[in-house]
Amino acid sequence: MARTDYLKMATDQTVGEVSMDADLREFANAAKRLANHAILLGGGLGFGTSFLKWLACIAAIYLLILDRTNWKTNMLTSLLVPYIFLSLPSILFSLLRGEVGKWIAFIAIVLRLFFPRHFPDWLEMPGSLILLLVAAPSLFAHTVKDSWIGVLICLVIGCYLLQEHIRASGGFRNAFTKTHGYSNTIGIVLILVYPVWGLIMKFL
Repeated sequence: MARTDYLKMATDQTVGEVSMDADLREFANAAKRLANHAILLGGGLGFGTSFLKWLACIAAIYLLILDRTNWKTNMLTSLLVPYIFLSLPSILFSLLRGEVGKWIAFIAIVLRLFFPRHFPDWLEMPGSLILLLVAAPSLFAHTVKDSWIGVLICLVIGCYLLQEHIRASGGFRNAFTKTHGYSNTIGIVLILVYPVWGLIMKFL
């Protein structure tokens, strides 16, 4: 009698385990279907990555403009130049790396050499960006930029700028509550979103 009860309990446990495995498989299949439908409705993962790249590039340009106008800090904001170089969408990158970019770089160099008084300080960073776009070797312009290494560099730059901004603001709360602090913080957070998403997509 005791042996029969023991066999019955063992059998019940096996049925429960099989039922749980079936439920887990069904849940996993439902999650996959939900993810596929979400991707189709959202235009695909590629659309999400390109949208975040545009958003990060615009945020980096916004921060660069702020740094040249009213966001004067001791932070190494020149790091925004390689960030924009690495996160610039393909359409703009191809345009500025071609003849258009060469003409802009040529005009900037002529102005800087022969008319230094008419070359404002706030144009130095954009001029450096154009020169970087035009003169960068293919190793950086195509291999590094389009790989996970470029995304990782963007992530490191974003993390550095965020922690430096929080430190300069006197804490995390002040970074969001000071007069110009919250807009700068939001801009830095936006430049972090793209590399985080890009790394997730690279390793999925």
